[in-house]
Amino acid sequence: MFSFSPFLLVGILGALLFAGIRVLQEYERGVVFRFGRFNGVKDAGIRWIIPGVDRLVRVSLREIVMDVPSQEVITRDNVSVKVNAVLYFRVLHPEKAVIQVENYLYGTSQLSQTTLRSVCGQAELDELLSERDDINRQLQEIIDQQTEPWGVKVRAVEVKQIDLPGDMQRAMAKQAEAEREKRSKVIHAEGEFQAAERLAEASRVLATQPEAIQLRYLQTLSEIATENSSSIVFPLPIDLISRFLNKGESEGER
Repeated sequence: MFSFSPFLLVGILGALLFAGIRVLQEYERGVVFRFGRFNGVKDAGIRWIIPGVDRLVRVSLREIVMDVPSQEVITRDNVSVKVNAVLYFRVLHPEKAVIQVENYLYGTSQLSQTTLRSVCGQAELDELLSERDDINRQLQEIIDQQTEPWGVKVRAVEVKQIDLPGDMQRAMAKQAEAEREKRSKVIHAEGEFQAAERLAEASRVLATQPEAIQLRYLQTLSEIATENSSSIVFPLPIDLISRFLNKGESEGER
């Protein structure tokens, strides 16, 4: 009659105990299936499952940053562009991410690509370039709604780059140059208008104050004298010496 040795029994139990030990990191959860049926979710730490009976699937709860490849998009105004984006998401319900979809990473990636083409194709080129925040918010809402049954939460979607055709880039560069030239001309015209207003105001002041013209004339002569060392011959306004002439004539009559 065959009998089990106590040491052999202890060895078998020890091997089974060791084979069933699983260590889950803080950012991991373990989805347990027993005979193929969902049995529960195990938290982080040292966990034990029944070898040969239970199967544990690890699911990471960390936020995943996924690059969405460039997609060929024809905008609503018939412009062909290439658009790529960045997707930020994480798993909130590990059991759904394992049971409801075969591969939630691949599924989320494919869903983001199709949604990117669809949303960008409904917008015009100017909207893609100037209203990117609205496009990002619309992408996030649509993708998050469709990944919710998988237990996946999409936090944000950012359109990273929009590649335009060469002829469109040249046309936009010419348009931007024309806009800059227009602003430059407007600013120059406004400066000329303000200068004309100041000159008109100064002329009105000088017209009402004849002495101001004489003072301005003397100041101009002083500036010329300091800047150049050569001799300068200039006419003397009669208004400056008219008072002295009138004074001399009155003294001669006396």
